Amino acid sequence: MSKSSKVIITCAVTGSIHTPSMSPFLPVTSEEIEEAAVGAIEAGAAIVHLHARNPVTGQPTQDPDAFKAFVSNIRQRSNGIINLTTGGSPIMTLEARLQPALQLKPEVASLNMGSMNFGLFPMQGRYKEFNHDWEVPYLEGTRDLVFKNTFKDIEYIIKSCADNGTRFEFECYDTAHLYNLAHFLDRGLVNGPLFIQTVFGILGGIGSHADDVAHMKRTADRLFGRDYVWSVLGAGRSQMPIAAISAAQGGHVRVGLEDNLWDGPGQLSKTNAQQVTRIRNILEGMSLEIASPDDARKMLALKGADNVGF
Repeated sequence: MSKSSKVIITCAVTGSIHTPSMSPFLPVTSEEIEEAAVGAIEAGAAIVHLHARNPVTGQPTQDPDAFKAFVSNIRQRSNGIINLTTGGSPIMTLEARLQPALQLKPEVASLNMGSMNFGLFPMQGRYKEFNHDWEVPYLEGTRDLVFKNTFKDIEYIIKSCADNGTRFEFECYDTAHLYNLAHFLDRGLVNGPLFIQTVFGILGGIGSHADDVAHMKRTADRLFGRDYVWSVLGAGRSQMPIAAISAAQGGHVRVGLEDNLWDGPGQLSKTNAQQVTRIRNILEGMSLEIASPDDARKMLALKGADNVGF
């Protein structure tokens, strides 16, 4: 993989995995998402990975207007790189998932690299009460759900955004997803440096054992050589250990309330910035330097904040 003396911290501030009843600190409104993103950047994140939610119910939404309510303000208030999801949530249509990235033309957009079971249903047993009618059916529905990302779907997103200059954060939840990415590279539909986010600990994807991390990295090294930038995220309690493993091997890290609501046993994270600060302390304790947004732009060959559509 491409190695750098500086580590890129990505912060995923709200996502579509957790529901509002799971934490009072999960950002839901546009103002909360904006503050969470700016706070994470000020704490040391170079990239903020953004989803949107219905401000009343907290339900995930890919309505571009919901994104417009916070992306311009984040850009005006910070130099951070804005990364918009094309994953949305597993129950959305592909066309709906695509719209924010297609219309707003961000520097970076996420792209899931394969279909998979995406099991969120075990989480419902951890909570006694839910505040919104949609939460339990949403979680339970993942017991019989395939998150659809076919070759046709992936190609459609890549080609749709081709004229925008948007580069992708390729989210790979298992070894096969790396091979899928290699297929698109071989066809010339994507080009390096590839920003590969390997995801560990989602039920339906690869696990979060250190051997799983090593296997994914070995596979990516073999498939992509030095023409990729490797980052990791660990779901739930594996967040910080997985990040530390990546950093020790010259990789980059992702934290945030999308991936983990907790700041230790029984202690909810109150802000995304809190998680960024925690991983920053770990990285600096390893004598590693934190990449600024402009450092990350150079590493990922991004088009720059002046060339987005918001």
